[in-house]
Amino acid sequence: MRVAKRFVWLIIALLVMGTPGMVGAAAKPIVLGCPLSTAFLYGWDAERGIKLAVDEINRAGGVKYDGAAHPFKVEVIDTRSLEPGVPVSEALLGVEKLILEKKADFIVGGPVRSEAAMAVMDLLNKYKKVSIVTTGVLSPGYHKRIGKDYEKYKYCFRNSSEIITIGKDMIKVFNQLNSEYGLKKAFIMVQDVAHARKAGGFISKLLKGTGKWEVLGQEIYPTGATDFSMGLLKARRLKAEVLFIWMDMPESAILLKQWKNMRMKCVPMGFMSAAEQPNFWDATKGNCEFTIVDVVNGGNVPSTMTPWTMKFVDSYKQKWGLEPEGYGTSSSYMAVYQLKEAIEKAGSLDSDAVIKALEAQDMMGVYGRMKFAKNHQIVPADDPEKGATGCMFQWQNGKRVQFFPAAGATGKVLLPPWMK
Repeated sequence: MRVAKRFVWLIIALLVMGTPGMVGAAAKPIVLGCPLSTAFLYGWDAERGIKLAVDEINRAGGVKYDGAAHPFKVEVIDTRSLEPGVPVSEALLGVEKLILEKKADFIVGGPVRSEAAMAVMDLLNKYKKVSIVTTGVLSPGYHKRIGKDYEKYKYCFRNSSEIITIGKDMIKVFNQLNSEYGLKKAFIMVQDVAHARKAGGFISKLLKGTGKWEVLGQEIYPTGATDFSMGLLKARRLKAEVLFIWMDMPESAILLKQWKNMRMKCVPMGFMSAAEQPNFWDATKGNCEFTIVDVVNGGNVPSTMTPWTMKFVDSYKQKWGLEPEGYGTSSSYMAVYQLKEAIEKAGSLDSDAVIKALEAQDMMGVYGRMKFAKNHQIVPADDPEKGATGCMFQWQNGKRVQFFPAAGATGKVLLPPWMK
């Protein structure tokens, strides 16, 4: 009986005091408010990346400051910002709800749409809430606004890439195809949404500026289009060698099926959300083979980029049952670790103190060295020792094979055999 009582008291003591590697029960949680478009890849993979990091940090003892170890707590709200016709005001209401009702200490993730994220910047200033954008929001206007009015927008950070850096990375790959295989003719196919049309025009301008590439034409398709044969026939007639695609609709799988059935003598390449996902090979029955895909940040496919990379990939697979799913995954995961380090360095949740800690931060992460420029945009580089890297892969034999940048590459880019 006495032994049983001692056992009961031991259990009570452990619950009160906490056990090694676990967060004490009395510690106040740090709330991460996550405004995301949860029905879309760039929303649900961001949520999964955030929750994975939170689980790891909480198991390891939480965030240590002010003499206690605090757990992170995640509050997600669906802003629906990627859904057609949903007004920006929905994102504003969502973020305000996270701050006022869910008592968010920090905002992480989105809103995912550029226009919504830009509108939320004033709200972050109003409530003095530090935010790290990790997914979507490719507009360079975001960090330019911070650079022009630092005092007003100093609460806003972005640890993911943006369209100018993405475009330059794509041109590097175009030039790689030119030097390795002699390719020099491109045809552009984009979705009829603002960001895709702008991206198509931007890539066209950059290609012409190289002096190595000829842009043969451009076709624009409405969201939900299911037949791309006329554009493909035009590309074939003009003898295109690269089919540049910018689409975030699942119907891009149909485009690739038609491309393969027609044995087009060109390699598909671009920004296609559906093609980023690890189950895309099975979904297309292999029709995506040789497709080149930009997933924006390193770590969104398996690679040897940094010591963090495969640790992240393996942990994601263990928790969610598949490899990281695409753009927004590794950056969302890293944002939580960036905040942890900044809070611990600041020694509090005070916004100004955390801002200073983030500005001084220089840590190695999943996709390279994580440090912010003066305008709070993550510093990009092809070398992970110098900055945050991008990532482009090619579907080969059922796998996503990273070939760009060279650091961490698991293979080289190949052409479809029927092009030879």
